[in-house]
Amino acid sequence: MDFILATFNRDKLRELSALLGLPGVVLHALCDVPGAVSPEETGATLRENALLKARAALALTAWPAFADDTGLEVDALGGRPGIHAARYAGPAASYGDNRARLLAELDGVESARRTARFRCACVACLPDGRELVAEGVLEGRIALAPRGESGFGYDSLFEVGNLGRTMAELSDDEKNALSHRALAVRALAAQLAQTLPGLGS
Repeated sequence: MDFILATFNRDKLRELSALLGLPGVVLHALCDVPGAVSPEETGATLRENALLKARAALALTAWPAFADDTGLEVDALGGRPGIHAARYAGPAASYGDNRARLLAELDGVESARRTARFRCACVACLPDGRELVAEGVLEGRIALAPRGESGFGYDSLFEVGNLGRTMAELSDDEKNALSHRALAVRALAAQLAQTLPGLGS
């Protein structure tokens, strides 16, 4: 069964394809659909933005659509960047730009006060109008400097709980066992397996 993933980010496509774990499901990204554009993310929450993206992808392709939206909530910054994590340093910001802004805003903040969490909302919109939603949360803290070579986005800055390692210092298997996105995707996959008889069998 073909599903469309409402993203132009191939890093995200690769990660979600590995996490979904439903045999027979083939994920395609919007970047492979001629004329596809990203809808404006005007939602006030991660869930609202994920639904906006999935609904638009479904309308464009008529395929069942997945979307996720992830926020990084830093306590010392009052919860920022929150839903604006991907564009924290501006609309065309690179991963490095966003990390640099985050570190600059936390300059002088001691490690004990750099607590943070990744929050992910993952949704599926089906052609029959049903919409499924799941969420995952991962607690940690923001490192004093980037560490690690794996992952993308803020992974090199996010120390996981009591592990003492950033997401970028984890193997793919370790990350996929505990990440916010993994938790949300696995919960959504379980819902899909119940909702669509025969899916994944």
